[in-house]
Amino acid sequence: MGDAKAPQQRGGYAEEVSAEELAEIGLRYEVDGEIATVTLNRPDKRNAQTSATWSALARIGAGLPEQVRVVVVKGEGPSFSAGIDLRMFTKEGVPGQGSFGSAGRQDDSSLKRLVDQAQQGFLWLRRPEIVSIAAVQGHAIGAGFQLALSCDLRIVADDVKFCMKEPALGLVPDLTGTKPLVELVGLAKAIDICLTARIVEADEAFRIGLAEHVVAGGDLDKAVADKAAQLLSANRDAAAATKRLLQGASARTLEEQRAAEGAEQAERLRALFNAQS
Repeated sequence: MGDAKAPQQRGGYAEEVSAEELAEIGLRYEVDGEIATVTLNRPDKRNAQTSATWSALARIGAGLPEQVRVVVVKGEGPSFSAGIDLRMFTKEGVPGQGSFGSAGRQDDSSLKRLVDQAQQGFLWLRRPEIVSIAAVQGHAIGAGFQLALSCDLRIVADDVKFCMKEPALGLVPDLTGTKPLVELVGLAKAIDICLTARIVEADEAFRIGLAEHVVAGGDLDKAVADKAAQLLSANRDAAAATKRLLQGASARTLEEQRAAEGAEQAERLRALFNAQS
């Protein structure tokens, strides 16, 4: 397994970002065949996130190699991610990245652009051509919780602690986590989790659908590797088509979903059998 480089989009071109630059931000990115692994790598800060984290995540997504089918997102050390770097709340902020105070003084269009840019680091994990797995141990707070929610699947250690901290800090969860949270646990439970900022531990996370699988901490890596192998056993194009169908199902009527299934199946039949003739 080797370190990979992520491209930075500028003027329509992809500029590679080195492993050294990612390391300075607090990320590690590796590609091994059809599996890419993104590791939050600031264990001394419990993998707290900054705007540079989100920008780098977006660049990784923009340059994901075509052969990758499974993306694993994990955290180094005892925590997945304790959320936003608390320096963002100070007047000084994070050196070179500003603060929430400086962001709040910008005009509407500039502030919207900042939020949009941050969200790009999370949105790509839902693309149909990949399946993303969050391997979550320890704290997954705020932005960490939302990063886990951005993934298709969450396999968690038995010490996991999910918490949506933003409302308690006077903010809202804006890193694309609210929609998957409601879809997974329902509106009432999502309101309870967010507005109380309470901790959701492993047993409850599994019971309400936040986690697909709970394992002992020492078994987390193996459980994720086993799940990745299972996912890779499916036909690549059929898996992407099926994920598209599932992602769109809640917004369609039964008749619309039936038609979408038929269209996807027609493409599959043509691809499979015309290629053989």
